[in-house]
Amino acid sequence: MELRESIQLGGQEFSIETGKIAKQADGAVIVRYGDTMILVATVGSSPREGIDFFPLTVEYREYGYAAGRIPGNYFRREGRPSERETLISRLIDRPIRPMFKEGYNSETQIVASVISADELYDADVLSITGASAALYLSDIPFETPIAGVRVGLIEDRFIVNPTYDQTRESLLNLTVAGSEEAIVMVEAGAKEVTEEVMVEALMFGHNEIKKLCRLQKTLGEKLGIKIREVVEKTFDQAMVDQIAANFTEELRDALDTGKHGKLESYALVDALKEKAMSAYPEEEADKRKDAKVIFGQLKEKVFREDILNRKHRPDGRRFSEIRPISIEVGWIPRAHGSALFTRGETQAIVTTTLGTSEDIQYLDDLEKGELKRRFLLAYNFPPYSVGETGRFGSTSRREVGHGALARRALEPMLPDETEWPYVIRIVSDITESNGSSSMASVCGGTLSLLDAGVPLKAPVAGVAMGLVMEGNKYAILTDIAGAEDHYGDMDFKVCGTRKGITALQMDIKVTGLNSQILADALHQALTGRLYILDKMEAVIAEPRAEISPYAPRILTVQIPVDKIRDVIGTGGKVIRSIVEKTGCKIDVNDDGRINIASANQAKAEEAKAIIEGLTAVPEINKTYLGTVQRIADFGAFVEIFPGTDGLLHVSEIADYRVRDVRDELTEGQQLLVKVINVEPNGKIRLSRKAVLQDEAAASGEPMPTSRNGDDGDDGDDDGVGNRGDERRRDDRPRDDRPRGPRPGGGGGRDRRPGGGNRGPRR
Repeated sequence: MELRESIQLGGQEFSIETGKIAKQADGAVIVRYGDTMILVATVGSSPREGIDFFPLTVEYREYGYAAGRIPGNYFRREGRPSERETLISRLIDRPIRPMFKEGYNSETQIVASVISADELYDADVLSITGASAALYLSDIPFETPIAGVRVGLIEDRFIVNPTYDQTRESLLNLTVAGSEEAIVMVEAGAKEVTEEVMVEALMFGHNEIKKLCRLQKTLGEKLGIKIREVVEKTFDQAMVDQIAANFTEELRDALDTGKHGKLESYALVDALKEKAMSAYPEEEADKRKDAKVIFGQLKEKVFREDILNRKHRPDGRRFSEIRPISIEVGWIPRAHGSALFTRGETQAIVTTTLGTSEDIQYLDDLEKGELKRRFLLAYNFPPYSVGETGRFGSTSRREVGHGALARRALEPMLPDETEWPYVIRIVSDITESNGSSSMASVCGGTLSLLDAGVPLKAPVAGVAMGLVMEGNKYAILTDIAGAEDHYGDMDFKVCGTRKGITALQMDIKVTGLNSQILADALHQALTGRLYILDKMEAVIAEPRAEISPYAPRILTVQIPVDKIRDVIGTGGKVIRSIVEKTGCKIDVNDDGRINIASANQAKAEEAKAIIEGLTAVPEINKTYLGTVQRIADFGAFVEIFPGTDGLLHVSEIADYRVRDVRDELTEGQQLLVKVINVEPNGKIRLSRKAVLQDEAAASGEPMPTSRNGDDGDDGDDDGVGNRGDERRRDDRPRDDRPRGPRPGGGGGRDRRPGGGNRGPRR
């Protein structure tokens, strides 16, 4: 049965269509918003005997044809999931997973495929709604539809599902997922927005979500699908009571990590679990298995009762208390920047490496085709960090997600590329973990950036919050540890500066979470964040004045766009010669910005000087050290910087009358000249006489009394013109005048600065 329903959302039609595509799947829909279309299909297999967990997999794929593009890789086809596809798969999974009926353990797969991508709307949030619709319109026991929307903030106005351009302009990039009753997942990046604005944005997004949930219910009513039966596991009440009576107090003591420490606590709990199971003979495997599950339920019950009724956390901290923090920076000698950040039993080695334009990461992107990323952050979580063994292979989805959260938190505070042209890579290696290693990566990332000399706009810190809620009772926990994350009702990570939030991630397992609880959690997180920032700034508050001696030096030159061809040269000849001469890496941007990178500062300065010479523009009244290139009867052509010559007219060579230019100058000679005029056609007029006059004035010496000007009979073949006739001091014929040394001339000595004897005349 083909059905299609639509609503208006943010001034654009949002539609869900089913019954037309992928009819052999248990559920399949086409979600469309603008020209962006996503096909989402789901299948739930038959129940597997003995399975005691829910095997759900979510796969999100973007096809090049959706945007009219051919993949840019060697094989020219879609391959392994990109980082973006992995992150969106997680984005779909997180709000969907808690909504399945308790006891449903059949293997289930959700596949979301982008089949059309316009240049306006992102497919990620649409896929959340599509996954919910595919499940809700199937016989899989998914009884409460959810939806996802993006919220932007432009000019103090919230926008639902902003376009790509609006998102880039927005102070907030917030993804919210939820049901009609409650928000269940939040993912956000922001430019220091306040806690109050964030709560308003969440409530705004939830109101839009309700419309999409009702749309799915309308389709469900028309289809009238019968849901599969799920038999929820029940346990013998006598066994439940016996295990509770025998182990509650011992379990409460074992869970006290403040008394025992994490590893000892875990060992004590495992010993009690084994004791509870061993009370039943091995022949009764089902009872032993039930005892294991009942013990796990008792463990959760004890934890929650201690929090809500006894106001006691497992490690004995106050609800708002942060574990002890220790910080070291600069302790890895060869890294460009490094930090060791330890908070309680969570520890991260975080390093910063500075690179050049050659290190930029290129990504395939449906919107832009090719995306450049100059800030990279890798998060590694080895098994030994939690005292376990495990396989090392490709980066896990969890590692990708945690790294993306840390990158999103730090990126708004990085300097602009025009101010700091480096490519920056952070690596966070988690060496010990008991809660919130992603937030340790954020704090350590800030510290290592400052240690590397990166001029951050402001330091960023992160803290993980938790919530335990039963009815009207609730407790908000700051800096949650492992058990509090596992058994709590909310995992809430907040990153930001002293001024506001830069990143937010939240997963909620309960309904009834109102705006007041959210506001309380955000403000308690702010208090914790400020405390951590104080600890960080006590160690390093400002970026290092100098970058590491092992980091490349990058100098930036801004040239006119029309001078780019002069730097590159025909076929790249000029720029290759500069690279060969200096050994520098040179990157020329379309806007005329040139980055010169070298480990040798002197070589970078040399390359910069060459480029400045190639692209310099002559300034009137500015003095240059020039080189005589060619001599003519009317003057000389002097190169003041590479490729740029000016005319030094015979009348401007000296402060006396020059009879023959060759008496004064030789080709290849260097001399100081001043630019006295730049004509509209680009011709440059130079003066050496003006330099001599400036030197005389500076020294206080009188000008020569025998100074002669141009007698007007010199040729002016260059078309620039001469100074015109001047009255001669001596009107006698040229041959009758004395031939002795010129007054003030020093017996025929060359008047050039530093010059020697002129030698015989020709």
